Amino acid sequence: LKTCAVYGREGHTGARDPQTIGFSTIRAGDIVGEHTALFATDGERVEISHKASSRATFANGAVRAAVWLRQHPHGLFDMQDVLGLK
Repeated sequence: LKTCAVYGREGHTGARDPQTIGFSTIRAGDIVGEHTALFATDGERVEISHKASSRATFANGAVRAAVWLRQHPHGLFDMQDVLGLK
């Protein structure tokens, strides 16, 4: 991402360099977690979205990870380890 990420488009018009990946961030109202991956080309787009209506969703994941960590030796882990995906 260091070489291809483009954050925001303020003041920029026209097409983005095709060798880059665009990122945009919006914070608004009472939205606690809304994420969309958008893949677009001329005439069509595919969107994958996740919308959380409560921070409890994230807290539950943090508690689950803490319980999992108590049962494992010291090391470097990620959520794939916690969820058994590795």
